[in-house]
Amino acid sequence: MRKLVYFVASTLDGFIAGPDGSYDFLRLDPDLAAHLTANWPQTLPTFAHPQFGIDEPEGRFDAVLMGRASYDPGLKMGVTSPYAHLKQYVFSRTLPPAAEPEVEIVSTDPVEFVRELKRRPGRDIWLCGGGQLAGQLLPDVDELVVKLNPCVIGSGVPLVTRGFDPRRFDLVDTRPFDSGVVMLHYARPAGAE
Repeated sequence: MRKLVYFVASTLDGFIAGPDGSYDFLRLDPDLAAHLTANWPQTLPTFAHPQFGIDEPEGRFDAVLMGRASYDPGLKMGVTSPYAHLKQYVFSRTLPPAAEPEVEIVSTDPVEFVRELKRRPGRDIWLCGGGQLAGQLLPDVDELVVKLNPCVIGSGVPLVTRGFDPRRFDLVDTRPFDSGVVMLHYARPAGAE
């Protein structure tokens, strides 16, 4: 079965964006950019591939999940298919159907949709945000990869928005960067629901 991987940048105090949805304080310094280009190229937007020297991004994902707030910044820049190299699922009850064939607007229950998507053949699925969608899908997240940034912002969009429901993950790997970012890779414990 395909795995659902929540791969996201966060502040030390657990926010993935500011109160207004901004995330420019989550820097992409050269050391982290080089690591992402070499190991996680599919998580970089298609329009940025030439800048990073990426021709055909290969990796473990063939699909990406986004909440409306994660999709909106690209729309504001005129980018209607930010990850054109992946099948993109945008969860929104208000967006009209997308014009691009690789973008599907999903207005149904995210949990049931993702559980069915995980049963389909294919590679793993990247959950890129946001906090509300991640909160709904947390019981189905198989891996959590957090690019922990060395900053505190005080308030904003949390890593997950969910009622109190402790979920434990096992640490698989850590990778510190000179820029101060630490990449933390966790997996759901075997047998955990």
